[in-house]
Amino acid sequence: MAHKILVVDDEKLIVKGIKFSLEQEGMEVDAAYDGEEAFKLAKVHSYSLILLDVMLPKIDGLQVCRMIREFSNVPIIMVTAKGEDMDKIMGLEYGADDYITKPFNILELKARIKAILRRSVRSVIKEEPKSNILRAKDLEIDLESRRCFINGKEKNLTAKEFDLLELFVKNPGKVYSRENLLNTLWGYGYPGDARSVDVHVRRLREKIEVNPSDPQYIHTKWGVGYYFQ
Repeated sequence: MAHKILVVDDEKLIVKGIKFSLEQEGMEVDAAYDGEEAFKLAKVHSYSLILLDVMLPKIDGLQVCRMIREFSNVPIIMVTAKGEDMDKIMGLEYGADDYITKPFNILELKARIKAILRRSVRSVIKEEPKSNILRAKDLEIDLESRRCFINGKEKNLTAKEFDLLELFVKNPGKVYSRENLLNTLWGYGYPGDARSVDVHVRRLREKIEVNPSDPQYIHTKWGVGYYFQ
């Protein structure tokens, strides 16, 4: 079954080029040229990934990302033309899984998309029945459905947040540096920096910890990185 991608940008020539390149890879591509249209399409279609520009008419990309996160964990790659760190970090704050800066190389973009899609496919491969559920204290994660529960109450995690939590829970006590996490979850050669990891960890803590400033699950090893207790 072909992956279905939503490409959102108000520059129609850019959309046309991306659409052509992705269709050459066997993907199905829908296009939207403003935030309002993008949100409506995301509500009615099941996409494998959304490529979402920050600067959009009607509703900006960051708001669209936040709105989509209210009902979907579809992987989202934000696209920014500014290249400023705050724009990138804000995209992550709003629930994006990755970002890329204009002007970008189409080969790099395709590599980013394929890497995220590969992780998404692996995540739904069924494991042995006994290993589908991981538990620690009041935390429970279902690897098959990619759902997370605290005291029986479901927490809505993004794809990247779930990947991060799964890695931690499967390797309790192992300290991961920010560089380790970038390479493991984003892939070698990813041009992001350590702050991307910090944002995801903080956002994950806010969702699963009773007191994020005094965590009981994801701890900081000062000067080294993060680990799951």
